[in-house]
This record gives sequence, structure tokens and C-alpha cells, in this order.
Amino acid sequence: MVRILLSWLINAIALLALPYILPTIRVDGFAVALGMALVLGLINALLRPVLLLLTLPVTLLTLGLFIFVLNGLMFWLAGSLIEGFVVAGFWPAVFGSMVYSVVSWALTGLLVSEKN
Repeated sequence: MVRILLSWLINAIALLALPYILPTIRVDGFAVALGMALVLGLINALLRPVLLLLTLPVTLLTLGLFIFVLNGLMFWLAGSLIEGFVVAGFWPAVFGSMVYSVVSWALTGLLVSEKN
């Protein structure tokens, strides 16, 4: 349970860092980032597997590059659901999802230690 909460907090911090890297994304505060992290987690858990299965032929045809488009669309969808989180368009959503993934991965690697 603590690990899930820590992951949620790390993802919110990664979302707060996005406007400093990409000026086409706006986050109005920490509460908005927490809500956005929750909505992104739910979309990735519920909608992403279905979309990956439905777009498998296109993903194979593009050698996996279509997954970037899917991630951008899901990021844009989550941004449209949360008041106070603004994504300026499709391409900012694609780049924002990529930067968000990298920042979240880096913060998780730095802050969460694996116990074997």
C-alpha cells in the first residue's frame, strides 16, 4: 500500500515538472497533479490494454511506434478530464507523455529501492 502511494506521489511530482520542460503543458497545482496522476493510472490500467489489443495490427506495421501515438492520446484524454491541467494539442500530448514517462521512471529509480 505504501509503495502504491509513493508511486502516485512520484507521478504527481513528475507531472509538476512537465511545464518547466514543455511550455505547452500547464499544471495549476499539486492537487491537480495528484488528480491527473490518479486519472492517468486508471486510464493506463483500464483503457490501455484494450487499445493495445485493438491497434495491434497498426502497432506491428509501424514497428511499435504507434504506441507513442496511443500514449499521447491517453495523456490528452486524461488532460481533458481534469480541470487545471491543460495540454495544447496532440503533439504536445505525445511529447508530454514521453517526457512524463522518462521523468517518472528516473524519479522512481532514484527514490524507490528494490528489496530482494
